Amino acid sequence: MERKWWHDKVAYQIYPKSFYDSNGDGIGDLQGIIQKLDYLKDLGVDIVWISPIYPSPFADQGYDISDYYNIDPSFGTLKDMDELIREAKKRDMYILMDLVVNHCSDEHEWFEKACADPDGEYGNFFYIEDRKEGQELPCNWRSYFGGSVWEPLPGHPEKQYMHVFHKKQPDLNWENPVVREEVYKNVNWWLDKGLAGFRIDAIINIKKKLPYKNYPTDREDGLCDIALMLEDAEGVGEFLGELQRRTFSQYDAFSVGEVFNEKPEELPDFIGDGGYFSSIFNFSTNVWGGSDKGWYDCKRITPDAYKKCHFDAQRKVGNHGFYSNIIENHDQPRGVSYYIPEGEVSLESKKMLAAVYFLLRGLPFIYQGQEIGMENLPVIPVEQVDDISALDQYQVSLDAGFTPEEALKIISLRNRDNARTPVQWNAEKNAGFTQGTPWLMVNPNYTEINVAAQEQDENSVLSFYKELIALRKNPEYKETFVYGDVIPFEEDRHNLMAYHRKGEKDLLVLGNFQKEEQKVTLPSEGKNILLNNYPNAEITGNQVKLKDYQVLVIEL
Repeated sequence: MERKWWHDKVAYQIYPKSFYDSNGDGIGDLQGIIQKLDYLKDLGVDIVWISPIYPSPFADQGYDISDYYNIDPSFGTLKDMDELIREAKKRDMYILMDLVVNHCSDEHEWFEKACADPDGEYGNFFYIEDRKEGQELPCNWRSYFGGSVWEPLPGHPEKQYMHVFHKKQPDLNWENPVVREEVYKNVNWWLDKGLAGFRIDAIINIKKKLPYKNYPTDREDGLCDIALMLEDAEGVGEFLGELQRRTFSQYDAFSVGEVFNEKPEELPDFIGDGGYFSSIFNFSTNVWGGSDKGWYDCKRITPDAYKKCHFDAQRKVGNHGFYSNIIENHDQPRGVSYYIPEGEVSLESKKMLAAVYFLLRGLPFIYQGQEIGMENLPVIPVEQVDDISALDQYQVSLDAGFTPEEALKIISLRNRDNARTPVQWNAEKNAGFTQGTPWLMVNPNYTEINVAAQEQDENSVLSFYKELIALRKNPEYKETFVYGDVIPFEEDRHNLMAYHRKGEKDLLVLGNFQKEEQKVTLPSEGKNILLNNYPNAEITGNQVKLKDYQVLVIEL
């Protein structure tokens, strides 16, 4: 595997609407990010990915883009973006933007021109088909947000267009080479401005199964899970390879793909030397226990399943390339509330969860607020829910026979609002996020969980993340943590997630994934304890007694 500039870095995701508001309008902005760059630098962050900041009607929180060459006024201006890139470079930091090119907004000029003349040039920028009342749809695919992927074309009841996400997000027709050229031109325009690269959104969806076909239905709506189509579609690599050659490779840019369903044999094509992307996210723990029926039928992941997901992923990727490892992001619940069994979330368990994912091979990503152990919201009334997928799943749960109270409890665990509440900077009004009215409710626990308090506390989750990052970057151990092998240790042991990082050194990560103590016999004598989420460790000879959710990193 060819070594790359980003391999030894630490990445951080900003959801800009909720990060820091500099002007008191209740919405986070670019100047807010600039003001917090020193905080990120002090944490140890090198790469900063910013979720969409382009002009948008915000039907799907900015993932519906109406202009790829500008900044939405709620976030600032292009001048602010140039300043952010400049200020980041002064601190040896790199800025990534979101690349959202499976679809655009229905308010983008391309779609407006397609609506004006569906048979003209811009009609072919989208998937537009004839439509007759009472006639069968072109296919029975269900959109990610519920309902058919087909919607009548505005102003043309005899036509319909495809949207695999929200109806205000018409899919771009990647089969059209003119569309692809427009994408490449835009990507290179941003890279010319000094951007370090992109996180690529929902990219597998750009390849559709053509001609359209129906798949077995799985709900009473007569529609099918769109994942069936994606498994059947072939040839996405031709598009992705062309994108890589025409853009990223020209700049040695970093690119990380949101890819959920790559096949094991395709991994070298995706992230091997010269692959489509620098890296892809490892979502194995996030998708575990999913169900076609809806959130009400999803299984809650166990510590043993969590461990297995990570070890299987490490084996799958081997030496082909690097995964990007996460606990959470803007589309997932807060990891500490999701992966730690109910009732067991504590200072120690938050730190244990941090260490066992962070020290795996791959690029570690931290999502805003994760470094202080931000948690899920309590169960909130449905009228306070902003997330469109949660609202859809609320209805799905009601349709499945659950009461409104039960449906609220079901969606509360996975509601994307959990990760989108404002960052908790201090214990003052609105958690110090804004002087105005926040666009989304602040988690009520901000008085206990906030940056200001944790910066003063050597025992805090924030201090532990700083230790973790410093350990991974320590010149004595960096080679092993970045490039060393991951070798599971006592893999079948219940509620123990343990593994060697073997390279120049032999480093053992031991995570007790339960409240009860566990005794572990080390494979050889421990030389140094490099990390511990407790003040001390009980080691007698080769015997270690791990306390409630204790994590140790031991040099053997």
